[in-house]
Amino acid sequence: MGALTKGVDSGAPRPYIALAMAHAVLKKPLNSLGFAKSEAQTRVVVAMSGGVDSSVCAALLAREGYEVIGVTLQLYDHGAAVKSSKSCCAGQDIYDARRVAEMTGFPHYVLDYETNFRESVIEDFADTYLKGSTPIPCVRCNQTVKFRDLLAVAKDLGADCMATGHYIQRVDGPDGPELHRAYDGGKDQSYFLFATTPEQLDFLRFPLGHLDKSETRRLAEEMGLNVASKPDSQDICFVPEGRYTDVIEKIRPHAAQPGNIVDQAGTVLGQHRGVMYYTVGQRRGLGLGENTGTDPLFVIRIDADAKQVIVGPRSALQRSEIYLSEVNWIGPGTIADADGLAIKVKVRSTRPPESATLHVDGDEVLVRLAEPDIGISPGQACVFYEDRADAQRTLGGGWITRTA
Repeated sequence: MGALTKGVDSGAPRPYIALAMAHAVLKKPLNSLGFAKSEAQTRVVVAMSGGVDSSVCAALLAREGYEVIGVTLQLYDHGAAVKSSKSCCAGQDIYDARRVAEMTGFPHYVLDYETNFRESVIEDFADTYLKGSTPIPCVRCNQTVKFRDLLAVAKDLGADCMATGHYIQRVDGPDGPELHRAYDGGKDQSYFLFATTPEQLDFLRFPLGHLDKSETRRLAEEMGLNVASKPDSQDICFVPEGRYTDVIEKIRPHAAQPGNIVDQAGTVLGQHRGVMYYTVGQRRGLGLGENTGTDPLFVIRIDADAKQVIVGPRSALQRSEIYLSEVNWIGPGTIADADGLAIKVKVRSTRPPESATLHVDGDEVLVRLAEPDIGISPGQACVFYEDRADAQRTLGGGWITRTA
């Protein structure tokens, strides 16, 4: 199957294994993207951010003979973005994506999505912080601008599917496509794609899901792509140098309201200039001077309505119950069928999956951890995985609203 496949190992299911099984049953020649027609007859819209991953994704598909159309979304002001080489979807990144398309020989288009991005992602980012929660704008971007708006454009262009450079695997299961963690666990992006719906998953393809990052860069060098040595994006694309409060102050000027920093008993220990400057689990920068006593204090809860930042010892951060909203289920059956199901969950993108049970009572969804965890913050995501040692299949997830 050409450049999109590699040697079989004993790890997670691979997309091409499922394709081979389907081929054996249907007796039809399926291409590497799962369509019973030639590559030249298969139109693929590739979302190109200007980074090495999406560039390799597009170039590989073009090299295999697919009819590739590259699309880059201009998401925010060019001038501000050109100053940073660690962002995406603006300035130099648009140029890099266009250059890859020129070198590889497929059409490339830039769509102005600044308004959509501001309304769906940047304003939500600012408002979430002002509510005392900690947002994940990359999930909102995938959920709205990329997998809603861009996917609609791909369908309007008559594409058979849309491909991205995400490190995630789409596996054809007995009841339809499933979302599985990437072969490269260190680059797995399942946490950021939990909101992908079954309908979207049916149209999406992830050609890099079975590769590790070193192989992706090797392929970029082999194909002579101009982005082969380009560094990975580090910061949130619209937050230069990681100063997220600068963005909030610009989007919602004068929104920060001062208030008290209190302990668990309500004793005032100091003042703050706005809840947006604090996150659950934060230790440094509390500005309490001598009021901290002998044990270090952490932010254990934020009450935006009362304008309070509540602090306490590290042990007070422990939580075992997580309440969720906007839950997306892509597991077998329905979310109601999953009541009482043993699962694995991730409550931060950098943490390994941990054991839990899922509880569903009408519209309320609760995750009960097998062991208490710390630093679980409203606004973050709780992502579900099947209860296996490798926890490969992603079952969905939801946004954390509160903990107990």
